[in-house]
Amino acid sequence: MSTPDGPDAHGGLSDTGRVEAFSDGVFAIAVTLLVLDLKAPEHAPGQLLDGLLRQWPAYLGYLASFGYVAVIWLNHHQAFTAIRRVDRGVHLANLALLFTTALVPFPTAVLSHAFIDGADTPDARTAVALYAGVLSAMCASWLLLFNRVARCPERLAADGADPGMFAAQRFRSMAGLIAYLSAGAIGVMFSPLLALAVFVVMPAFYALNIPGMARLADHG
Repeated sequence: MSTPDGPDAHGGLSDTGRVEAFSDGVFAIAVTLLVLDLKAPEHAPGQLLDGLLRQWPAYLGYLASFGYVAVIWLNHHQAFTAIRRVDRGVHLANLALLFTTALVPFPTAVLSHAFIDGADTPDARTAVALYAGVLSAMCASWLLLFNRVARCPERLAADGADPGMFAAQRFRSMAGLIAYLSAGAIGVMFSPLLALAVFVVMPAFYALNIPGMARLADHG
């Protein structure tokens, strides 16, 4: 028997409560896993400081990836204030987003370990390509999500949501996709350090650009 908010009451649509709760759990686990790569370094007596300093890529990787997952959570929360109901397409796009989010700790660990052994090595270039690939896939999943909502705003968008907001979010997703693919290419062909700089800057770009979400939140 379906409830008023169940999938049968709105032609295959459901409310966002379960989607948001499940997503929050995945984000929390991803953030927790990131810190597991920060470990006490092996060192000779009296060389602890040197050992800690050698792990700078791990600290930078943690900072960039924690910032990215935090911004994903913030954007996801704000996005679902603009989405009233979800259909199968939104569910699938959201699962793709969670899939790529849960992957973030893996390329972060690979990247930090590779850079500890050298910032301009074949392993560093491979690690940069891996990180760029995972983050590009995440941007693509955001693009799928906002494309789906933009196609059916009358069924999926919240009352008072600005339709232009979804177009702006699609632009941001595309910009991120291009930026990460470009950073990966630069890192592989020229300088892994330049790619690393892009990885660190991108979370700040997303944190400072959440078009239309604040206005909608003021009406909530």
